[in-house]
Amino acid sequence: MSMTEYPHLVRNTWLVVPLYNEATVIHDVIAHTLETFPNILCVDDGSSDGSASLAHAAGAEVAQHPINLGQGAALQTGFDWVLTYTDAKYVITFDADGQHRTSDALRMVERAEDEDLGFVLGSRFLSETHQAGTLKKFVLRTAARATKMRTGMDMTDAHNGLRVLRRDALEQIRLRQNRMAHASEIVHQLAATGLPWAEESVTIDYTDYSRSKGQSLLNGVNIVTEMLFG
Repeated sequence: MSMTEYPHLVRNTWLVVPLYNEATVIHDVIAHTLETFPNILCVDDGSSDGSASLAHAAGAEVAQHPINLGQGAALQTGFDWVLTYTDAKYVITFDADGQHRTSDALRMVERAEDEDLGFVLGSRFLSETHQAGTLKKFVLRTAARATKMRTGMDMTDAHNGLRVLRRDALEQIRLRQNRMAHASEIVHQLAATGLPWAEESVTIDYTDYSRSKGQSLLNGVNIVTEMLFG
């Protein structure tokens, strides 16, 4: 399928981008992403570096938290905004630091449309070319196994931030974990919808900048512990 042939898909898709102190890269990330997806909402989560203004100048809509509440809270604010103010069929969760590729996001929304899927989850582990280190790979795959134990979903990458959610799936999400544990919570809630789903191979572009902003290994271990014993 080509977006030239099916331009309604990108018009009916919104990207929700949690944003916290990404002034170094956010203008370029938004400008590049707008070349493919015309509808982007950045949820500025109490940034102190002017990130919101830069995102708006690049062409994104911006919602703002007056204080930092965490990525889970930013996503839920974005979901509520899209459901309230748009008739979007799909929402894509997309990182602000340049790790995600618009080509992957586009392929995922095409797949959701072609296969009538309620949600499509990105996985860096469906390809052997992933850049994750040994320890990170171990933690993330342990999280995927824990997710299967809790939900029955046979996943390879439970904590990938690139996701496509159809509107009927989005309407059933209510994130209450404001911080990084929302990555587990959203998967559990999606599993409960009973909607058809798939994983899609994606590439995470790790840079020195994105690594410096990324989730620590300790946070990953804490999330796995919470999933297994919480």
